[in-house]
Amino acid sequence: MEYNTSLPHMIIPEYGRNIQKMIDFAKTVKDKTERNKVAQSIIDVMGALNPHLRDITDFKHKLWDHLFIISGFKLDVDSPYPMPTAATFQTKPDRIKIPSQKIKYKHYGKITEDVIEKASQYPEGPEKEVLTEVIANLMKRSYLTWNRDTVSDQTILSQMEELSKGKLVLNDTKVLKSTLSFVPRQQPAPVTKKTSNTNFRSKNSGGNAGNNPNNKFKRKF
Repeated sequence: MEYNTSLPHMIIPEYGRNIQKMIDFAKTVKDKTERNKVAQSIIDVMGALNPHLRDITDFKHKLWDHLFIISGFKLDVDSPYPMPTAATFQTKPDRIKIPSQKIKYKHYGKITEDVIEKASQYPEGPEKEVLTEVIANLMKRSYLTWNRDTVSDQTILSQMEELSKGKLVLNDTKVLKSTLSFVPRQQPAPVTKKTSNTNFRSKNSGGNAGNNPNNKFKRKF
């Protein structure tokens, strides 16, 4: 009995061991014309086993690349695409540059600071006043994302003035929305009254079971 642990390692397990055996057989075919036919047949089977690849751009190119990868780049056939090499898949991707800009208040984020800087360049007027109110409420919303309890409106206004270097100033805290508008409180579920059957009395008892002549259980003294 064969066990997977004793069989050769599968290079791309998604295609299964039979595909790998087919490719190993194709490498043993001496006639190149016949070997090309075998390789094309294997490509057709690989495409049928993985129909989701048809939604990918150049899925045929991907199948041929997988064919060469599974063969260990040792299959000599005429491919409609450039034959890849092992070095092609060993190159590391370029490192992503992470911005190293310092943020004064991280709970506001870099975008908020950019918006404040842009708004600071506006000329004095109604447009700048409205924009300042919008930014202040945006800062309060961002602050309450991390601190769900409450925040002083004066704290928001002073930090906005600090970030804008004194160019965005609001003296009226009434323009800021209430905390409940950003963090609505959940209403408690209504308490339902439970009726107790402990002191339930029959309507025919007349309020005194011992004086009821129809009562089978008479009080004993």
